[in-house]
Amino acid sequence: MRDGLYTVTQLNNEIKSMLEGNSSFRNIFVQGEISNYKAHSSGHHYMTLKDEGAAISAVLFRSDAARLRFRLQNGMHVVARGRISSFPRTGQVQMYLADLMPDGTGALHMAFEQLKTKLYAEGMFSEARKRALPAFPETVALITSPTGAAVRDMVRILGRRWPLAEVRVYPALVQGADAPADLCRALSEVNAQGEADLIIIGRGGGSMEDLWAFNEECVARAIAASQIPVVSAVGHEPDVTIADFVADMRAPTPSGAAELTVPDKEEVALALARLETSLRSAMLGKVKQSRQWVTHLDERLSLRTPARKIADQRAALGQLTERLQLRTPKNIVDEKRLILEHITDKIQIYLKEKIDVKRKCLSEAAVALDALSPLKVLARGYAVAFNPQGKPVMDSRSLAAGDTLEMRFARGAAKCSVLETRNTDEKETGL
Repeated sequence: MRDGLYTVTQLNNEIKSMLEGNSSFRNIFVQGEISNYKAHSSGHHYMTLKDEGAAISAVLFRSDAARLRFRLQNGMHVVARGRISSFPRTGQVQMYLADLMPDGTGALHMAFEQLKTKLYAEGMFSEARKRALPAFPETVALITSPTGAAVRDMVRILGRRWPLAEVRVYPALVQGADAPADLCRALSEVNAQGEADLIIIGRGGGSMEDLWAFNEECVARAIAASQIPVVSAVGHEPDVTIADFVADMRAPTPSGAAELTVPDKEEVALALARLETSLRSAMLGKVKQSRQWVTHLDERLSLRTPARKIADQRAALGQLTERLQLRTPKNIVDEKRLILEHITDKIQIYLKEKIDVKRKCLSEAAVALDALSPLKVLARGYAVAFNPQGKPVMDSRSLAAGDTLEMRFARGAAKCSVLETRNTDEKETGL
C-alpha cells in the first residue's frame, strides 16, 4: 500500500477493525423498528432496524435466534442487543444481534438484559454448576408468601404426591422494594438450619414489575450461593426471571414445581410392587434351586454313609474270600497239572504233525534219490570207468593207449588197459 492509498479490500478491512476495536460497540443496545425482515432457510434472521431518521442492517444468527421467546415481524418495536461491525465484501456496516426483546417496558427490560448478560459472563447460568435434585426429599422448604394461592397449591400437591416429605414454609415478601432483601434472608435462614433437602422459591403470576424481585442481582447471587438445591417457580409458563437462569431447576409454575420435585406415591407404590414381584420370583427360584442342590447332596451323602461304606467293604471282603478259597494249594496244583497236561497234549500233537510231515518229505526224497542213483544205471548193464586218481572218466580224449582204468559194474569191478581211444565226434563203425 502506498502512503494514503488503499485498495477497496484494505479500506473495508480497516473499517471493520476500527468498528470492532471500539469497546463501546461490542455490547450495545439499540431501540428501533423492524423492517425488511426475512427468516432464511438456514435459520438466520436478516432485518433492518430503523427509526424516523436512520436505518441499520442487522442479522440474528440461528444459535441466538433459538433463545427468542417471541416471533419477529415487520413493524415490531424492539430493543436489540449486539455488536457493531461491517461486512468487508460489501462494505456494509451492520449490527450482529445477540438478543431481542419487545420494546414497551423500557428500563426494566434494559436492566433485565444487562444483568442477564453480566451474570452469564460470570458463568452463573452454566449447566455445569447446577446440581441434581434429591430423588426422595425428606424435607422441602418453601420460600414464598404465606398467604398466596401458590403456597396452598404447593402444600396440597406435595402432600398428595409424597406425604413422607415434611413441608416447611419460610414466609417472605415476594413483591415490592423490600422483597429482594427478604428473599435473601429466607434463603440464608434455610441454609443456616441445614435441615431441608430441597428449596422451592417463587410466587404466582403477575406483571414484570410484580415479579421484579426475582430479577434482582442479590437474589440471583443468594440462589447461586445456596448449599441446598434450589427450584425457581416464579409466575406462569411465559414468565422468565433471572432466578430461573440461576436456579438448579426452573419450574413453569409453583404447582409445576411441586409436581417436578417429589415422586408420586402411586407410581412409587407400583414400582415397589413390581420390585416385590420380581424379588419374590427370584427368591422362589433361588429356594427351588437350593432345594434341588440339597436333594443332590443328600443323595450323594446317602451313598457315602458309614453303614453303606461298611456294607461295600463287607461285600468286597466276601469276594476276596471266595477268590481265596478257590486258590488253595491243592486247587492251584490241580490247575497247574491240568495246564501242564493240556500243554503236553498240544506239544505231542505238534511233534507228531511235524514228524509226519518230515517222514513224508524224507520218503519223497528217497524215491527221488533212488531214481537218480548210479547203481540203478549200472544195474541196467552200464559200467563206470575211473582213472588212477579215482575220478570218473568223462571224455575219451583224456585217455591214452596204455592207461590203466578201473571199471566198476553193478556187481564188482575190473582193471583194464586202454588199447585205443576214439572221439565221440567221429563216426562209429561198430564195436
